[in-house]
Amino acid sequence: MQQIVDEIAEEMMNLEDKGEVAHYIPQLAKIDPNQFAISVALTNGEIYQAGCAAKLFSIQSISKVFTLTLALGKLGDSIWHRVGREPSGDPFNSIVQLEHEQGKPRNPFINAGAITIADLIMQGHQPKEVLAEIIQFMRYIADDDSIAIDEKVAKSELETGARNASLAYFMSSFGHFENPVEEVLGTYFHHCSIAMNSTQLAKAGLFLANNGVNPITGYTVVSAQRAKRINALMLTCGHYDGSGEFAFRVGLPGKSGVGGGILAVAPGNASIGVWSPGLDAIGNSKLGTKALELLAYKTGWSVFGK
Repeated sequence: MQQIVDEIAEEMMNLEDKGEVAHYIPQLAKIDPNQFAISVALTNGEIYQAGCAAKLFSIQSISKVFTLTLALGKLGDSIWHRVGREPSGDPFNSIVQLEHEQGKPRNPFINAGAITIADLIMQGHQPKEVLAEIIQFMRYIADDDSIAIDEKVAKSELETGARNASLAYFMSSFGHFENPVEEVLGTYFHHCSIAMNSTQLAKAGLFLANNGVNPITGYTVVSAQRAKRINALMLTCGHYDGSGEFAFRVGLPGKSGVGGGILAVAPGNASIGVWSPGLDAIGNSKLGTKALELLAYKTGWSVFGK
């Protein structure tokens, strides 16, 4: 496994086209695109890494996997009254479908869906209390108390979040929101600004690869059935309008973020964190996707067979 990740890291760094960083968030626009990290956490507790695996990055939309997990833990299947489970086929920040579907987002991983999930988990509490709970959960599943929010990125998100604010107020106009829109947005922008490295990310996703149980700590995070369903949503919706292409090329449940990270899950085998800040045209990590395609090929981990 170490040889595989070393080979992948070397191949990625030798590629000339590394994609474009997310320019619309000023703090992310400053990041050097010539970076790559890969970490593989096996369900037997072994961890393998290559590249700049200790470098912190903003996990952005990958955080939506963990807020969804929290929401399901708090409210169970009642959350599906507020958000759907279907791929959107539209960009992650599209407002078009919301109008056709009376303010109910297609799935919890597009921005509108994740903002709805933030509203659900707040349950009348202040953003600071909710964010403390989210961070505590992230530290618990990754078994790492150093995980925190990057306040500079959060500020950058707040200053440039007009589209997300539009989505939130539009949904609120249908009478769906239970908390003040500004507080929900503050919670959403901050949880997207959690900073992690690829190894922490891989460890955080291990419960999804191991029937809901983190094999390193022995903690049961969710039931096996719930882990299976979160993985199913990651496979069908985790890469926005590029989800079909990711399933075709990689064949693993995965969730991307515009910070350049991807969390991928090989059920029964491993949780994988990759990071490279250059994005493709859809907004997914260009090298991260290529690396996961190579890893799935070399290991035979695709959920569709070897």
